Order: sequence, then C-alpha cells, then structure tokens
Amino acid sequence: MTLRNVTIANATITAAQLLLLGLLLLLSPPGLPLHRSSAYAFAPSSTTTTTTARTSLSARLQRDVVVVVDDDDGATDRAVRAGGASEGGRRGTSSRRDVIAGTLATATAWGLSSPFALVVPLPASAGDVAGTVVVAGATGQTGRRILERLASSSSMAVVAGVRDVDRARKSLAESGTVVRGAMVQRVDSISSASSAGGGLEMRRLDVATDTVEQLTNALAGATYLIIAVGFVPGNPLKMNAAAHEVDNVGTCKLIDAAKAAGIKKVVMISSILSNGRAWGQEKSPGFVVTNAFGNVLDEKIVAENHLRASGLDYTIVRPGGLKAKPPTGALRVSGEDTLNAGEISRDLVADVCVACLTDKGASNKVLEIIEDAESEPRAFNGLNM
Repeated sequence: MTLRNVTIANATITAAQLLLLGLLLLLSPPGLPLHRSSAYAFAPSSTTTTTTARTSLSARLQRDVVVVVDDDDGATDRAVRAGGASEGGRRGTSSRRDVIAGTLATATAWGLSSPFALVVPLPASAGDVAGTVVVAGATGQTGRRILERLASSSSMAVVAGVRDVDRARKSLAESGTVVRGAMVQRVDSISSASSAGGGLEMRRLDVATDTVEQLTNALAGATYLIIAVGFVPGNPLKMNAAAHEVDNVGTCKLIDAAKAAGIKKVVMISSILSNGRAWGQEKSPGFVVTNAFGNVLDEKIVAENHLRASGLDYTIVRPGGLKAKPPTGALRVSGEDTLNAGEISRDLVADVCVACLTDKGASNKVLEIIEDAESEPRAFNGLNM
C-alpha cells in the first residue's frame, strides 16, 4: 500500500505533515487532548465499521493500533480502532478486507509504538496485484469463503484446488446447506466466470493422495498459494490417521510442491495453540478439546515448521475456534503463541488470508486471530461511534 494524501478530521495533509503530526502525537503530554495513552478515531460519517487490530507484525509493534480508513470515493469513513466494535456498522465483505489490509500494512510500515488515529486511502481490494492464486481446499468452509472474495473482486487469476473437479464445479455453482462429516455449512454459489482476473479455474489438488510432482503440476504458473486444507472430523476410529495424512504429511507435500513450482508467497491456515505444548498449554481447555480430534494440533505444528524452514515467503494464520456465523466482535490480531482461547468467524479468517497474500508487512509472520467479543466502541471528542 502506498501512502498518498491523508485525511484527518476532514482535512487533507501531505505525508510529510503526517510525519510531523505523528511526532506530536507521540510526544504530547497526557494533559493535552491528543496523547499517546488513549485510542482515538475521527469518523465524520455516521456509517462506520470498527475493528480491533492488536498485532506483532514488527519488532516495534506489540500493542494496539488505531487506524481510520477513508474510502477513495469519500462515501464513508471506516474506523479500525483498539478495543472497538461497531453497532450497526456496515460489514460488507470488501469493507472488512480493505480494513484488515490497511491495518496490517499501515501498522507495519509506520512501526507505530503508540495508538493514534489515521485516515488512509486504500485500494479497492487487497488483491489488486497481478498474478495467479491457488486456493487449496477451496470447497471447505473457510476455503470457499476465501474463493468467494478472490473470485468476486481480485485482479488476480484464481484457481480452485479441489479433490474432484467435476464435483467441485457442481458444488461451487450451487447454494444451500452442505453437510461434510460432522460439519454443516450454509454456502453461496460461486460462478466459474466470476473472477475479475480472468475467470475461476479448477484443478485437481489432493494433498492426501497426490505426489509432490502431481501437486507441483497443479501449482504450475501460480504466484500465490493459500493453504486452507484440513481433515474433516468424522469416524472417531480414523481421525488420527486422517489428521496425520492431511494436516501434516499432505500439507508438507504441498509446501514442497510450492517451492518446486516457484510460488512467491504462501498463506497457511493453522490454529491457535498449534504450538501449545511448547509454551505450557497442554492442559488448557482449548488445547485439550481441539487436540482430541485426531491430535490435529500436534500435526499442524509439523506443517508450520516445515513451511518456516522451506525458504518461502509465508504467513501462518492461526485462528481461534471457527464459527460459520458472521462476525459479532472486533478483530483481534495477536503475536505468535499468545492466545489460548477465543472464537472467530470464518468470514474474518478469509478476509485476513486475502489481505496477507500481498501485504509485505505480513511476510514471514505468524498471526493469531480471534474476535474480541467484549470490545465496545469508544467515543472521542463527542463523536458517537
């Protein structure tokens, strides 16, 4: 993301002036209206969306960040603020994606050490970059949501990596309720011609049965890869083997294939507490309950470590407990091995993954994400958020 002019409280200023303002904000004493101990958001429009961004995307960024995002068309002002969640705010798909992209890019680029408000013009989409992106696990609950976002608004060509192309083409074209193992999901249809980057292509990609060579062929010509594969809990007698086959061995094969195919960036969905044993969380409720399904956390951390050692540019996204419903709380982005509980909408997970695809600030990072359900909007200077 490139910073051009920035609007604060309806006044447009240059990047140089913004630097000066940032210094004033950081150095101002607590007695002044603007000071570094509080979170502020200027949102002149009555229609706002607020989202928490607690992130560790750089060594200097270990705390809350407040960003107010201003649409290029000036239609609305959106707020991304510490500890804030909108009441009745707009929650459109592209809005969340733009907000998250702006939060990641702005926070990292500026190395913010204290929360303060900015208004930053963002591009129309986090995916406004040329190239081809493959979504592995495209018909899964989260993978499908990622595919929806990329196919509807991305400038990149989109490839759905699926186990059975014919079945997937039919499945993606239909809307309704789908039962997969012990999971039930409500899905919308995705047209094979809906991608702004040149249509939605489908390729066979089965991490459980394909060889590394076959997976490499499936990734041919791609620039980016989102790994959204995961075993589906079903037969309790086969869960351990299934989790090992998909979340460990299969994912590692796909990572090897990505390197062989020349993929430039990999975004992989894992889980909070995947590294739970390493930081003393083996007995935490979240670890015990989640790992009861095929020791899946122990399998996921193997794939995570394999990706780290691959030399590929990566972002590992570790969501909390996944829910199919729309978000009900503010997004909280935290550092590695910091969250041991919490839930998050699959919609937000999809938005974060798309934002991380091309955001340089997310390179070689682990992001743990949940919804901060207790967050409430906070007013500043009489503004009702």
